[in-house]
Amino acid sequence: MARGLSAALIVVAFWLPGCGPSYHAQVPSSDRAGSEATCTALIERLQSERLPALVSATPWENLYGPGLRLTTDHYEIFSTVTQPLLLRMVPGFVESAHRGYNEQLPHAIETATPLQVYLFADRRQWEDFTNDFAGDQAPLFLKIRTGAYYLNGACVVYDIGPTRTLAALGHEGWHQFNSRHFKYRLPSWLDEGVAMQFETGVSERGLYRFDPSANLQRLGALQETLGRGQPIPLRDLVATSPGEVLATDQAQAVTAFYSQSYAVVRFLREAGGGRHLDSYHRLLADGLLGRWPLDPAAGLTAADRNLPRTIIWNRQVGRQLFEHYIGADLDRLEQDYLAFCHRLTRGLVVARE
Repeated sequence: MARGLSAALIVVAFWLPGCGPSYHAQVPSSDRAGSEATCTALIERLQSERLPALVSATPWENLYGPGLRLTTDHYEIFSTVTQPLLLRMVPGFVESAHRGYNEQLPHAIETATPLQVYLFADRRQWEDFTNDFAGDQAPLFLKIRTGAYYLNGACVVYDIGPTRTLAALGHEGWHQFNSRHFKYRLPSWLDEGVAMQFETGVSERGLYRFDPSANLQRLGALQETLGRGQPIPLRDLVATSPGEVLATDQAQAVTAFYSQSYAVVRFLREAGGGRHLDSYHRLLADGLLGRWPLDPAAGLTAADRNLPRTIIWNRQVGRQLFEHYIGADLDRLEQDYLAFCHRLTRGLVVARE
């Protein structure tokens, strides 16, 4: 899943509801009437179902298709999806994800200003929006074959089926949450590793319980990586960034980075009955509050999202933080980590596409 390279936190106000020319002005009147009737029916249906997380549903005028604006306690969801199944899932999912993100911290924090999600009915709408929204970075995001991205404070996704769409929202939502609230940006292994904990969940009366152990995509990739006998050494993994592995143009390296980052976060949370869990919580809490023991130059890059998260910064800070909070004996920790990875994948049978 891609992330904005500049991580610029500038909201593009032109595309907010009520701004700019509307979709309705660009289609025949008969189609407008049909679209309005569809939106009205959807709003009435969603409101009548009394979904546990939905606060309001109103029309959203936009350039891309008939749309709805759904609000929850912590999110604004601007959507051109007209499938009731997905629409009734999303409010409870994002609110459950917000709760899950907070559970990574010793103490929950509040989101005062709603987080924004753009959910499009198809790729064409998503591409049109991306060209308008992402500016010079649009060509990078348009290379994403399926999925979502986070940029300029918003998560942008299109419908790729309920399961995969929610997985994309859970993943990119973590990037959005920590970019909004954390004083320090996270090194890549931690940022991506936590994000992957929110790709799989179980619906429970309109809300969701996240279950990383059900993430067969990441577990299958981890099994393949271990089976090749060439996993990324732990000391290198915590100093690596997605940009580095993508630059190699080697699918196996990308698979290894993401699956192993997923596994290292589970290792910190679960291994040995949670013996590293307090250290994991302190690592994230100190990033939230800006208390990592960084030198002035590294601290400035960590705090200023307008500065690029360079490969050099990621290498330095990623390993430094792991050694400071988790342990400096990386050889011993790697043995424990690899043993944990083999336990996760033992007996796993995954059908690969």
